[in-house]
Amino acid sequence: MRLLYTIWCAVVLVGLYLLLFPVQFICLQRTAWKPMAHRINRWWGKAFFALVGISVEIEHRFRPESDGVYVFCANHFSYLDIAAMGVVVDNYFAFVGKSEVKHIPLLGYMFAKLHVQVDREQANSRAYSLAKSIRTLASGRSIMIFPEGGIVAKDIPQMRHPLKNGAFIMAIQQQVPIVPITLLTNYQILPDVPQIRMRRCPLRAVIHAPIATTGLTQDDVERLNEETYRVIQEELDSVRQRVNF
Repeated sequence: MRLLYTIWCAVVLVGLYLLLFPVQFICLQRTAWKPMAHRINRWWGKAFFALVGISVEIEHRFRPESDGVYVFCANHFSYLDIAAMGVVVDNYFAFVGKSEVKHIPLLGYMFAKLHVQVDREQANSRAYSLAKSIRTLASGRSIMIFPEGGIVAKDIPQMRHPLKNGAFIMAIQQQVPIVPITLLTNYQILPDVPQIRMRRCPLRAVIHAPIATTGLTQDDVERLNEETYRVIQEELDSVRQRVNF
């Protein structure tokens, strides 16, 4: 049954995107229209989760302004995280993600046009993506990043430690707040294992209070890194303790 459900999820995901892509393609042709292309991604995610019977439960300890500028940082245990963030956060943001996505037909075109790519095989790619992310923040658009640097945790739901510093460097440079986000159940819905199987259970997330960067300097990067890690990991730990109890 889980195999059949997984096939249904794949059909819905691809089918919806094929329906929406012509409109999105038009929106990607001009910078002024790109917020609408981003909004289409949000519609895509909402429709997908509704059609496959996965409820989305968000605890807002902070409600980001739709036109505010933030650096959103979340744990990353599942490939579902990318689709989930467009539903969890109602804000015009750019993902910082792997350039391999650009090779996926249609979806790769959208990602290259709308988000920030990191090519891990290029020595200067991280510096380029950091510079582009800073320019994105300066233009009034938020950044969404998984500061673990990929799905790299060895003992989920324990995050990789330490986090990578890029998110905190850019936030301090532009003096915009870090907003930690804990994704609680994505790794249960779609585990990162070779045999891909979807499981139907609620998608749960917590949007935490922002961590201010006003007045901080690059000397504070490590402290900001640790604070962000602590906020996200403590939420993961509290849920694990309740379940075990």
